[in-house]
Amino acid sequence: MGWVERRRGAGRVGTYVGAAAAGAAAQLPAVFVLSWEQALFGDPYGRGYDAAVLGLLLAALVAPLCLPVLGFLHACVQILPGAALGDAVLRGVGGPRWVRHLLGAVAVGLVWAVVGAVVWGWSFAVAACSLAALAVLPLLATAYARVRSTAGLRGIGVVWAVWWRAGLASVALLVLAFPAAALATATGLIEEYEPPQLSAAQLAGVWQDEEGAVLRLLPGGRAELARMPAEADPFLDAEFAVCEGTGTWTVADGQYHDRDGIVVRLDTGSGTGSGCGNETGWTIAGTDRAPELFATFGGLEELRVLTRAF
Repeated sequence: MGWVERRRGAGRVGTYVGAAAAGAAAQLPAVFVLSWEQALFGDPYGRGYDAAVLGLLLAALVAPLCLPVLGFLHACVQILPGAALGDAVLRGVGGPRWVRHLLGAVAVGLVWAVVGAVVWGWSFAVAACSLAALAVLPLLATAYARVRSTAGLRGIGVVWAVWWRAGLASVALLVLAFPAAALATATGLIEEYEPPQLSAAQLAGVWQDEEGAVLRLLPGGRAELARMPAEADPFLDAEFAVCEGTGTWTVADGQYHDRDGIVVRLDTGSGTGSGCGNETGWTIAGTDRAPELFATFGGLEELRVLTRAF
């Protein structure tokens, strides 16, 4: 008898996992569209928006395979732990059970928001609000599965009932996401990217990238380069040259993609590296708090981004 009860309990847990995964997966296409819209108005680093459109098309192709997996992961890392936390801590609180589960999921989401802020540099407020909102539909799906289970439907029948309804909800949310994105853009919630305006004094300092390149911009227009990419000699079969030495830098107003930047050039005879005599333009990017310099080489295929070293 105990074995039968344990089996039924495991079946209920599996049903709720499937329902939570269905609800989580249903909202992901709309979330992706809104994220894509926000990224579209971000800094394209001089590449235009063709790459963003291509990314949307590729995502549409792989979505049927990825959505169930991503929904299951979301259910496992936030929804189910949140439901367990809500039952454990708020068991004596009145009201619908799914509300207790939601409060627990919000608490778990706060933990993940802290992790994201510390490890990946997320905005804590944005991450916390987003995770709280993303917990609502999966928990409603589990509540629906619980109602159908008490009504006599069992196992795969409950999961199937949740999944096909989640599919309809996903289509509806996806359709609504496009006008919602347009409204967010029109009202200024999603703002078009504007690069920072940096003076020569603000540009002076040490810049580096993840490949080990270091660019030291000294006041007065002198520059020191270490493992820096630079425009290669057109007769060389290379996207860029890797150069070291000393040189000069000047501010270029509106010369690169209609944006401000700098021009760096090695002194004649001081640089090391094949084809290091050409000047290289670096465009200002990033934000006021986290400025960047970027350059593209080889027909825009190679992007290098410099960040300020502290």
